[in-house]
Amino acid sequence: MTTGALDGIRVIEIGTLISGPFAGRLLGDMGADVIKIEAPGQPDPIRTWGQAELDGHRFLWTVHARNKKSITLNLRKPQGRQIFLDLAKEADIVVENFRPGTLEKWDLGYDVLSETNPGLILVRVSGYGQTGPDAQKPGYASVAEAASGLRHMNGFPGGPPPRLAISLGDTLAGMFAAQGALAALYRRTVTGRGQVVDTALIEACLAVQESTIPDYDVGGVVRGPSGTRLDGIAPSNIYQSSDGSWIVIAANQDTVFRRLCGAMGRPELADDPDYVDHVARGRNQDRLDEIIGAWAAQHSPTDLVDTLSAAGVIAGPINTVAEVVNDPQLVAREMIIDHWDERANRNVKGPGIIPKLSESPGAVRNAGPAAMGQHNDEVYRDLLGYTPERLDQLTEDGIL
Repeated sequence: MTTGALDGIRVIEIGTLISGPFAGRLLGDMGADVIKIEAPGQPDPIRTWGQAELDGHRFLWTVHARNKKSITLNLRKPQGRQIFLDLAKEADIVVENFRPGTLEKWDLGYDVLSETNPGLILVRVSGYGQTGPDAQKPGYASVAEAASGLRHMNGFPGGPPPRLAISLGDTLAGMFAAQGALAALYRRTVTGRGQVVDTALIEACLAVQESTIPDYDVGGVVRGPSGTRLDGIAPSNIYQSSDGSWIVIAANQDTVFRRLCGAMGRPELADDPDYVDHVARGRNQDRLDEIIGAWAAQHSPTDLVDTLSAAGVIAGPINTVAEVVNDPQLVAREMIIDHWDERANRNVKGPGIIPKLSESPGAVRNAGPAAMGQHNDEVYRDLLGYTPERLDQLTEDGIL
């Protein structure tokens, strides 16, 4: 039986909502033992998020809490602080997404944690990072997407910049935070010491914006929204088929564009000076979209995708989640998998593991703890050696 790449790595996750828990989830997917801390009587709001409801339960929790254990602990009390230090002594990574200075206020900054455990890696996710003039400002994904310039490029020219229907900034920051944790783990094998991984939502949103900064610096270009296409990248757009549905056709590379021209029965377009290379097609993007659109409108979506795929042209449908969950490719790749959800007493489908590792693949071992503090006995008794009497007293005192 294979084990995950991070088998034997222990992660302590504190903080709520999405960015920190998403980083913890990614580490858990790869085999890490993730222990999530919730304050007594203050469940992570993710437990109640999501748009579908069954028996009073919502299911964003199923995605972000999978592969985790839940314990309760009040970090604001001295006893809770000491218990956290006991946990940190046994951990490899701590993930937090509080506002900068919160851990320090509790006397749990990295100076204290690293003294307790020199090999500990502290992953910190915040709106603007741990330093700089905006460090103390509260930050959510919506503001990070806007302030980084990312949302300015979304939507249609002349219209208001819309938001994607997900917390993109949180997930991007969670991904970068997990990446940083892995890099720090590797570095620890060389030095024996941990370090701080400082990830900001606004920086995660900035980091994925391709050439926007050098384009502005060199040419004064302020990239704006371009609707269904990217300006200057042609052809790469959506086109309406004969039944009114839309498909994506992306043939902006010279060789792929030549294949598209052959599939359309218009091979001469590949040598036309107006379309012969990337720059020419960008200049004549509108006219080229009209040509492709007129051709696509004569064919069904299935015929379009089959014809273009056979010709080596990138094309595909615009699926809703109803189509995604039954997509043969995604199902074959185990990207639509069942999570046994204790709260609903049934399997709930969710996203699979990415990336796929050949020797130490990740896995979904559970859909997350149903109850707060579900693993208090296991963690405090088995890991820290606390007696049942001590656990009872800590619970009575509001520490657990």
